[in-house]
Amino acid sequence: MTLPKTQQVVYLDGTSEGYDTIKPVFDFPVPTIDGPTEMIIKNRYAGVNYIESYFRKGIYPIEKFPYVMGREALGEVVAVGKDVTKYKVGDFVAYVNPNTFAQFNKITEDKVQVYKLKDGSHLKEYGAAIMQSLTALTFITEAYNVKKDDIVLVWAAAGGVGKILVQLIKSRGAKVIALASSKEKQKEVLALGADYVINSKDSDITEQVLKITNGEGVHASFDSVGKTSFETSLKSLRRKGTFVSFGNSSGPVEPFPVTILSPKNIKFVRPQVFAYISTDEEWNFYASQVAELLDNKKLVIDIYKVYPLEKYAEAAADLESRKTSGKLLLDIPQ
Repeated sequence: MTLPKTQQVVYLDGTSEGYDTIKPVFDFPVPTIDGPTEMIIKNRYAGVNYIESYFRKGIYPIEKFPYVMGREALGEVVAVGKDVTKYKVGDFVAYVNPNTFAQFNKITEDKVQVYKLKDGSHLKEYGAAIMQSLTALTFITEAYNVKKDDIVLVWAAAGGVGKILVQLIKSRGAKVIALASSKEKQKEVLALGADYVINSKDSDITEQVLKITNGEGVHASFDSVGKTSFETSLKSLRRKGTFVSFGNSSGPVEPFPVTILSPKNIKFVRPQVFAYISTDEEWNFYASQVAELLDNKKLVIDIYKVYPLEKYAEAAADLESRKTSGKLLLDIPQ
């Protein structure tokens, strides 16, 4: 196909605690093939993730503005360089790469994690699943290897990653204590298999966890909240437990002396999914498992809402207000 000269994107023109630096732009240049292993993807859906707020707020650095947002998408290959061998024009792919809040994105075949889909019939489902499923699967395998009969605490269990964590942890024969902030969200995670549910607004979460675990505490806490949940997670762990801290929804965890981990020999892990899937072998290992789960309908993917690309600021505000449940997607104009 002949590509247009300009496209619609959403970019940041600076850092901000608010949403004023998020700019929908309708005349951004469309990339062109400049190298032999490059290809251009016409995006169909892009996933909305909390990590974007960390870039916007300056928690994670951005080298240059304007910065086209987004970290995951799926769509159709529309142009390839002469040395691209694994993909062809017309292939539908899911991929993980920056700058996905755009109609077109250029990636390099051998430097970007790309998974070829069987066809384009379930793009929305894959768009809602790929990034958060990879996050959950890698974390319960490598950050803490969940085993049968473990008892695991999951924060923000009704969120996109949280709901997948609940399902995958249960599939390994472990028990889940789910934290959710409303009765509606608590019902949702119980329906997904959580064994116990605690209101995340309660002031006695640790006491409830210890009661459930007969005073021992949990084997692992998967904590995406950050600053305000740190102490509770730490106190809820048993001796030799593992603290998996992977989010900052309430702000980054404040610096702490590592000696506070010593009394119970706690392991503290701060994983990032991209570091678990940085090689082709790792990417294919985990992406193929996610695809198998989805193809065999062994994973329930809850799509909270699909927003037009230009309404990303609205999606971000909804996500960060914690009023959402499940995955948020952007519908990319065709």
